[in-house]
Amino acid sequence: MKNPGIAICMAVTVLFAGAPGFSQSESEQGQGQAVVTVLPKQEGTLPPSVTGQDLSVKVDGKPARVTSWKPFQSPENSLELVLLIDGSTSSALGGQFDSIKSFVKSLPPNTKAAISYMQNGSAIFAGPLTADHAEVLRGLHLPAGSPGSSASPYFCLSDLAKHWPSADREARREVVMVTDGVDPYYMRFDFDDPYLQAAIADSVRARLVVYSIYWQGMGNASSSSYENNAGQSLLAEVTEATGGKSFWIGMGNPVSFEPYLDELTRRFRNQYELGFTTGLTGKPQVETLKLKLSAPGTEINSPGQVMVYPAVSAQK
Repeated sequence: MKNPGIAICMAVTVLFAGAPGFSQSESEQGQGQAVVTVLPKQEGTLPPSVTGQDLSVKVDGKPARVTSWKPFQSPENSLELVLLIDGSTSSALGGQFDSIKSFVKSLPPNTKAAISYMQNGSAIFAGPLTADHAEVLRGLHLPAGSPGSSASPYFCLSDLAKHWPSADREARREVVMVTDGVDPYYMRFDFDDPYLQAAIADSVRARLVVYSIYWQGMGNASSSSYENNAGQSLLAEVTEATGGKSFWIGMGNPVSFEPYLDELTRRFRNQYELGFTTGLTGKPQVETLKLKLSAPGTEINSPGQVMVYPAVSAQK
Protein backbone atom coordinates (compact mmCIF):
# COMPACT_ATOMS: atom_id res chain seq x y z
CA MET A 1 0.00 0.00 0.00
CA LYS A 2 1.40 3.40 -0.96
CA ASN A 3 0.29 5.19 2.24
CA PRO A 4 0.39 2.96 5.36
CA GLY A 5 -0.72 5.89 7.58
CA ILE A 6 -4.08 6.06 5.80
CA ALA A 7 -4.53 2.31 6.21
CA ILE A 8 -3.93 2.55 9.98
CA CYS A 9 -6.43 5.40 10.37
CA MET A 10 -9.03 3.46 8.41
CA ALA A 11 -8.53 0.38 10.59
CA VAL A 12 -8.85 2.38 13.81
CA THR A 13 -12.05 4.02 12.50
CA VAL A 14 -13.61 0.66 11.70
CA LEU A 15 -12.59 -0.76 15.09
CA PHE A 16 -14.16 2.09 17.05
CA ALA A 17 -17.27 2.16 14.90
CA GLY A 18 -17.93 -1.48 15.77
CA ALA A 19 -17.31 -1.13 19.51
CA PRO A 20 -20.58 -0.99 21.50
CA GLY A 21 -19.06 1.24 24.13
CA PHE A 22 -18.80 4.02 21.59
CA SER A 23 -22.26 3.71 20.06
CA GLN A 24 -24.14 7.00 20.05
CA SER A 25 -27.43 5.17 20.60
CA GLU A 26 -26.04 3.59 23.76
CA SER A 27 -24.93 6.97 25.12
CA GLU A 28 -28.49 8.27 24.64
CA GLN A 29 -30.27 5.16 25.89
CA GLY A 30 -33.01 5.35 28.47
CA GLN A 31 -35.10 2.73 30.17
CA GLY A 32 -38.31 2.41 32.10
CA GLN A 33 -40.93 0.08 33.52
CA ALA A 34 -44.69 -0.21 33.45
CA VAL A 35 -47.43 -2.29 35.07
CA VAL A 36 -49.50 -3.92 32.34
CA THR A 37 -52.77 -5.84 32.73
CA VAL A 38 -53.54 -8.74 30.36
CA LEU A 39 -56.97 -10.38 30.47
CA PRO A 40 -58.79 -12.98 28.39
CA LYS A 41 -61.46 -11.46 26.18
CA GLN A 42 -63.97 -14.07 27.30
CA GLU A 43 -64.76 -14.08 30.98
CA GLY A 44 -64.21 -17.39 32.73
CA THR A 45 -61.36 -18.56 30.50
CA LEU A 46 -57.87 -19.16 31.85
CA PRO A 47 -55.45 -16.22 31.90
CA PRO A 48 -53.50 -16.12 28.63
CA SER A 49 -49.90 -17.22 28.36
CA VAL A 50 -48.08 -14.17 27.04
CA THR A 51 -44.37 -13.72 26.36
CA GLY A 52 -42.28 -10.68 25.58
CA GLN A 53 -42.15 -11.79 21.94
CA ASP A 54 -45.90 -11.12 21.69
CA LEU A 55 -45.37 -7.43 22.42
CA SER A 56 -44.75 -4.42 20.23
CA VAL A 57 -43.66 -1.33 22.17
CA LYS A 58 -43.33 2.28 21.10
CA VAL A 59 -42.13 5.10 23.35
CA ASP A 60 -42.57 8.67 22.13
CA GLY A 61 -43.67 7.19 18.79
CA LYS A 62 -40.42 5.24 18.29
CA PRO A 63 -39.86 1.46 18.61
CA ALA A 64 -38.53 0.36 22.00
CA ARG A 65 -36.89 -2.91 23.00
CA VAL A 66 -38.51 -5.20 25.58
CA THR A 67 -35.90 -6.11 28.21
CA SER A 68 -38.12 -7.89 30.74
CA TRP A 69 -41.64 -9.28 30.96
CA LYS A 70 -42.79 -11.20 34.00
CA PRO A 71 -46.11 -11.83 35.75
CA PHE A 72 -46.78 -10.59 39.28
CA GLN A 73 -47.73 -14.04 40.56
CA SER A 74 -45.23 -14.71 43.33
CA PRO A 75 -46.11 -14.09 47.02
CA GLU A 76 -43.03 -11.84 47.03
CA ASN A 77 -44.65 -9.54 44.45
CA SER A 78 -46.08 -7.01 46.88
CA LEU A 79 -48.94 -4.67 46.06
CA GLU A 80 -49.84 -1.39 47.77
CA LEU A 81 -53.42 -0.15 47.43
CA VAL A 82 -55.01 3.13 48.52
CA LEU A 83 -58.77 3.72 48.45
CA LEU A 84 -59.04 7.48 47.91
CA ILE A 85 -62.56 8.62 48.80
CA ASP A 86 -63.90 12.07 47.94
CA GLY A 87 -64.77 13.95 51.12
CA SER A 88 -67.63 15.76 49.38
CA THR A 89 -69.59 12.63 48.42
CA SER A 90 -73.04 12.06 49.93
CA SER A 91 -73.73 9.84 52.92
CA ALA A 92 -75.43 7.40 50.51
CA LEU A 93 -71.96 5.98 50.02
CA GLY A 94 -72.58 4.05 53.24
CA GLY A 95 -74.72 1.67 51.20
CA GLN A 96 -71.51 0.50 49.47
CA PHE A 97 -69.59 -0.23 52.66
CA ASP A 98 -70.40 -3.95 52.70
CA SER A 99 -68.93 -4.33 49.21
CA ILE A 100 -65.84 -2.35 50.20
CA LYS A 101 -65.38 -4.44 53.34
CA SER A 102 -65.66 -7.72 51.44
CA PHE A 103 -63.15 -6.47 48.87
CA VAL A 104 -60.57 -5.41 51.48
CA LYS A 105 -60.96 -8.65 53.44
CA SER A 106 -60.37 -10.66 50.26
CA LEU A 107 -57.05 -8.97 49.48
CA PRO A 108 -54.14 -11.44 49.52
CA PRO A 109 -51.51 -11.30 52.29
CA ASN A 110 -48.97 -9.62 50.00
CA THR A 111 -51.25 -6.57 49.69
CA LYS A 112 -50.87 -3.57 51.96
CA ALA A 113 -53.84 -1.23 51.90
CA ALA A 114 -55.07 2.04 53.39
CA ILE A 115 -58.09 4.32 53.20
CA SER A 116 -57.58 8.00 52.51
CA TYR A 117 -60.08 10.88 52.20
CA MET A 118 -59.92 13.87 49.88
CA GLN A 119 -60.01 16.92 52.12
CA ASN A 120 -59.02 20.50 51.24
CA GLY A 121 -56.79 19.42 48.39
CA SER A 122 -54.95 16.75 50.36
CA ALA A 123 -55.12 12.98 50.78
CA ILE A 124 -55.79 12.47 54.50
CA PHE A 125 -55.10 8.92 55.68
CA ALA A 126 -57.45 7.28 58.16
CA GLY A 127 -54.76 4.78 59.14
CA PRO A 128 -51.41 3.36 58.06
CA LEU A 129 -50.65 1.38 54.93
CA THR A 130 -50.80 -2.14 56.33
CA ALA A 131 -51.30 -5.82 55.50
CA ASP A 132 -53.65 -6.02 58.50
CA HIS A 133 -56.86 -5.66 56.52
CA ALA A 134 -59.03 -5.50 59.63
CA GLU A 135 -56.99 -2.48 60.69
CA VAL A 136 -57.56 -0.89 57.26
CA LEU A 137 -61.34 -1.15 57.66
CA ARG A 138 -61.27 0.67 60.99
CA GLY A 139 -60.65 3.80 58.93
CA LEU A 140 -63.77 3.38 56.80
CA HIS A 141 -66.36 6.02 57.67
CA LEU A 142 -68.88 8.27 55.98
CA PRO A 143 -67.31 11.33 54.32
CA ALA A 144 -68.26 14.79 55.50
CA GLY A 145 -70.46 15.33 52.47
CA SER A 146 -69.90 19.09 52.37
CA PRO A 147 -69.93 20.49 48.81
CA GLY A 148 -66.40 21.30 47.66
CA SER A 149 -64.77 20.02 50.86
CA SER A 150 -62.30 17.97 48.84
CA ALA A 151 -61.27 20.98 46.72
CA SER A 152 -60.21 19.47 43.39
CA PRO A 153 -59.91 15.67 43.36
CA TYR A 154 -56.86 16.20 41.17
CA PHE A 155 -55.16 18.26 43.90
CA CYS A 156 -55.73 15.29 46.20
CA LEU A 157 -54.36 12.74 43.72
CA SER A 158 -51.24 14.88 43.21
CA ASP A 159 -50.80 15.09 46.98
CA LEU A 160 -51.08 11.32 47.30
CA ALA A 161 -48.57 10.76 44.49
CA LYS A 162 -46.06 13.13 46.10
CA HIS A 163 -46.50 11.66 49.58
CA TRP A 164 -47.01 7.97 48.93
CA PRO A 165 -46.88 6.29 52.36
CA SER A 166 -44.16 3.78 51.48
CA ALA A 167 -40.61 3.76 50.16
CA ASP A 168 -40.87 0.23 48.72
CA ARG A 169 -39.82 0.68 45.09
CA GLU A 170 -40.55 -2.97 44.26
CA ALA A 171 -44.27 -2.85 45.10
CA ARG A 172 -47.01 -2.12 42.60
CA ARG A 173 -48.81 1.07 43.58
CA GLU A 174 -52.54 1.11 42.83
CA VAL A 175 -55.18 3.73 43.65
CA VAL A 176 -58.98 3.50 43.56
CA MET A 177 -60.57 6.96 43.48
CA VAL A 178 -64.23 7.22 44.53
CA THR A 179 -65.37 10.61 43.23
CA ASP A 180 -67.46 12.42 40.61
CA GLY A 181 -64.29 13.79 38.99
CA VAL A 182 -65.62 17.36 38.87
CA ASP A 183 -62.87 19.97 39.21
CA PRO A 184 -64.43 23.05 40.86
CA TYR A 185 -61.23 25.01 40.24
CA TYR A 186 -61.46 24.55 36.47
CA MET A 187 -65.11 24.27 35.52
CA ARG A 188 -64.54 24.04 31.77
CA PHE A 189 -64.56 20.63 30.09
CA ASP A 190 -60.98 20.75 28.93
CA PHE A 191 -58.32 18.02 28.94
CA ASP A 192 -55.76 20.82 29.25
CA ASP A 193 -57.04 21.46 32.78
CA PRO A 194 -53.69 22.26 34.47
CA TYR A 195 -54.67 20.47 37.70
CA LEU A 196 -55.67 17.35 35.79
CA GLN A 197 -52.43 17.37 33.82
CA ALA A 198 -50.38 17.93 36.98
CA ALA A 199 -52.13 14.98 38.66
CA ILE A 200 -51.37 12.75 35.67
CA ALA A 201 -47.71 13.76 35.59
CA ASP A 202 -47.33 13.30 39.36
CA SER A 203 -49.02 9.89 39.20
CA VAL A 204 -46.79 8.73 36.35
CA ARG A 205 -43.66 9.85 38.20
CA ALA A 206 -44.82 8.00 41.32
CA ARG A 207 -45.63 4.87 39.25
CA LEU A 208 -49.30 4.84 40.27
CA VAL A 209 -51.94 2.80 38.48
CA VAL A 210 -55.16 4.77 39.02
CA TYR A 211 -58.72 3.43 38.86
CA SER A 212 -61.89 5.42 39.45
CA ILE A 213 -65.41 4.59 40.56
CA TYR A 214 -67.87 7.34 39.67
CA TRP A 215 -69.96 8.50 42.62
CA GLN A 216 -71.89 11.75 42.67
CA GLY A 217 -70.84 14.45 45.08
CA MET A 218 -72.87 17.09 46.86
CA GLY A 219 -73.76 20.50 45.46
CA ASN A 220 -74.98 22.04 42.23
CA ALA A 221 -71.95 21.03 40.18
CA SER A 222 -72.57 17.37 40.82
CA SER A 223 -76.23 17.64 39.79
CA SER A 224 -75.41 19.14 36.38
CA SER A 225 -75.35 16.61 33.54
CA TYR A 226 -72.75 18.74 31.75
CA GLU A 227 -70.42 18.71 34.73
CA ASN A 228 -70.98 15.02 35.34
CA ASN A 229 -70.03 14.24 31.76
CA ALA A 230 -66.94 16.39 32.17
CA GLY A 231 -66.03 14.71 35.46
CA GLN A 232 -66.32 11.22 33.99
CA SER A 233 -64.23 12.22 30.99
CA LEU A 234 -61.48 13.73 33.14
CA LEU A 235 -61.35 10.60 35.28
CA ALA A 236 -61.03 8.50 32.13
CA GLU A 237 -58.09 10.67 31.09
CA VAL A 238 -56.28 9.91 34.37
CA THR A 239 -56.96 6.18 34.34
CA GLU A 240 -55.97 5.72 30.68
CA ALA A 241 -52.71 7.62 31.23
CA THR A 242 -51.73 5.41 34.19
CA GLY A 243 -52.97 2.03 32.96
CA GLY A 244 -56.07 1.78 35.15
CA LYS A 245 -59.77 1.86 34.31
CA SER A 246 -62.81 4.05 34.98
CA PHE A 247 -65.99 2.44 36.29
CA TRP A 248 -69.32 4.23 35.85
CA ILE A 249 -72.90 3.63 34.81
CA GLY A 250 -74.68 6.47 33.02
CA MET A 251 -75.20 9.66 35.01
CA GLY A 252 -76.31 8.08 38.27
CA ASN A 253 -74.64 6.15 41.05
CA PRO A 254 -74.16 2.40 40.62
CA VAL A 255 -76.43 0.10 42.58
CA SER A 256 -73.40 -1.79 43.85
CA PHE A 257 -69.60 -1.48 43.77
CA GLU A 258 -69.32 -5.27 43.88
CA PRO A 259 -68.87 -5.95 40.12
CA TYR A 260 -66.26 -3.18 39.90
CA LEU A 261 -64.31 -4.47 42.88
CA ASP A 262 -64.50 -8.04 41.54
CA GLU A 263 -62.96 -6.82 38.29
CA LEU A 264 -60.23 -5.01 40.20
CA THR A 265 -59.38 -8.27 41.97
CA ARG A 266 -59.17 -10.04 38.61
CA ARG A 267 -56.95 -7.30 37.20
CA PHE A 268 -54.54 -7.42 40.14
CA ARG A 269 -54.12 -11.16 39.53
CA ASN A 270 -53.26 -10.69 35.85
CA GLN A 271 -50.65 -7.96 35.88
CA TYR A 272 -47.16 -8.03 34.39
CA GLU A 273 -44.05 -5.96 34.81
CA LEU A 274 -42.76 -4.60 31.50
CA GLY A 275 -39.18 -3.38 31.22
CA PHE A 276 -37.95 -1.59 28.10
CA THR A 277 -35.12 0.47 26.67
CA THR A 278 -35.56 3.41 24.33
CA GLY A 279 -33.80 6.52 23.14
CA LEU A 280 -33.49 9.39 25.60
CA THR A 281 -31.78 12.75 25.48
CA GLY A 282 -31.22 14.65 28.67
CA LYS A 283 -32.84 14.18 32.05
CA PRO A 284 -35.61 11.75 33.13
CA GLN A 285 -38.90 12.62 31.51
CA VAL A 286 -42.48 11.49 30.95
CA GLU A 287 -43.06 9.92 27.52
CA THR A 288 -46.02 8.39 25.70
CA LEU A 289 -46.28 4.58 25.58
CA LYS A 290 -48.02 2.49 22.92
CA LEU A 291 -48.20 -1.24 23.53
CA LYS A 292 -49.66 -3.84 21.18
CA LEU A 293 -50.20 -7.51 21.97
CA SER A 294 -50.35 -10.16 19.25
CA ALA A 295 -51.57 -13.02 21.50
CA PRO A 296 -55.06 -14.09 20.32
CA GLY A 297 -58.02 -14.02 22.70
CA THR A 298 -56.51 -11.37 24.94
CA GLU A 299 -56.97 -7.69 25.77
CA ILE A 300 -54.29 -5.48 27.19
CA ASN A 301 -54.40 -2.45 29.48
CA SER A 302 -51.19 -0.43 29.57
CA PRO A 303 -50.40 3.10 30.71
CA GLY A 304 -50.46 5.80 28.06
CA GLN A 305 -47.55 7.58 29.74
CA VAL A 306 -44.37 6.32 31.44
CA MET A 307 -41.24 7.67 33.08
CA VAL A 308 -38.02 7.12 31.14
CA TYR A 309 -34.68 7.42 32.94
CA PRO A 310 -31.11 7.52 31.65
CA ALA A 311 -29.97 3.89 31.56
CA VAL A 312 -27.06 4.45 33.95
CA SER A 313 -29.40 5.81 36.66
CA ALA A 314 -32.69 4.08 35.83
CA GLN A 315 -35.01 3.76 38.77
CA LYS A 316 -37.18 0.75 39.63
